[in-house]
Amino acid sequence: MKICGNIYAVGAVDERIRMFHGYRTPIGTTYNAYLAVGSRVTLIDFVKRPFADVLLSNIKAVLGERKIEYIICNHAEPDHSGALPEVLKAYPDAALYGTAACEKTLKAYCPETEINFNAVKTGDVLDAGEFTFTFIPMPMVHWPDSMATYMADEKMLFPNDALGQHIGTGEVFDSDLSLEKLFERAGDYYANIVLPFSAPVKALLKNLNGFEIKTVCPSHGVILKDALPRMLEKYAAWSDNVTDGESFTVIYDTMWGTTKKMAERIFGDYTAKGFKGDIINLSEKHHSYAMARLLESKYIFIGSPTLNNGMMPSVSAFLTYMKGLKPKNRIGRAFGSYGWSGEAAPQIHDILSSCGFEMMEPEKVLWNF
Repeated sequence: MKICGNIYAVGAVDERIRMFHGYRTPIGTTYNAYLAVGSRVTLIDFVKRPFADVLLSNIKAVLGERKIEYIICNHAEPDHSGALPEVLKAYPDAALYGTAACEKTLKAYCPETEINFNAVKTGDVLDAGEFTFTFIPMPMVHWPDSMATYMADEKMLFPNDALGQHIGTGEVFDSDLSLEKLFERAGDYYANIVLPFSAPVKALLKNLNGFEIKTVCPSHGVILKDALPRMLEKYAAWSDNVTDGESFTVIYDTMWGTTKKMAERIFGDYTAKGFKGDIINLSEKHHSYAMARLLESKYIFIGSPTLNNGMMPSVSAFLTYMKGLKPKNRIGRAFGSYGWSGEAAPQIHDILSSCGFEMMEPEKVLWNF
């Protein structure tokens, strides 16, 4: 599909995938790749290996028998680089550009593939005829090899996993879907992938200030044009761990219903005060859904009954997952019911405290209330 001028989207839609990076993708995703076609042809990024035939078919539909001279690999993770061996079989003379860390990773993933690799640094420029590409390494957004590429001719940024969303329902541009859906999927993506790398994200946003950007072509989801200013504002807030002071999330699991009643009471109390909140039973919702809900929440309530001198496995799994994603600047409280020992709430309290949360006193209920 033509994006503008002689720039084409040639990636693949994966509408069936429901688990990615350890979290749920309820409406699938895309593996985006792009062609810049002038007197010389440049391919930007690849697709996951099972979709290599789709990528090559899309490329051939645009190029016919023409060859690809240059390939830019912004990130070596297999959902982007998996099709590299098949692409290089079809276009063996193409020169590949990426960071030195990208070269090391690609050669580890594709040890039998001969790659004409050219390592680039910040500010290096590829002259590809009518198009010029400036390379912007962005290590740890979200792997050490990650890079963004800027095309000055179209004022277009290819940021790979930055500014992405898992949307696999056929939309191509941000104008094809509601802003509510766009920012919901972008927030889910940020909370579950990008959040622990917020400091590098801030550095990237600062580096982008020197570029005039009209279009962003991410590696997952829709192309950003109309919603781009608002998306950049969102990323700035998320990378600063800015939260809504009147927003809260209650996350829990229950055994015989007492912890559920505690969760519902907390939810009711804060809603009555005018706070906006979510209440999530981890037996019914995946931990990644819960993680996305607390992205902008100031108050985090986590509850579990005591089970075998500990907490429910679902709550323990969520806390392990959440701690790895490193949310900051929250206020936390643990709660839960117990029969005779009552370790769960103090254990939850200690984990939330270790995340750097400002903590309220834990609440425990014996048997029922």
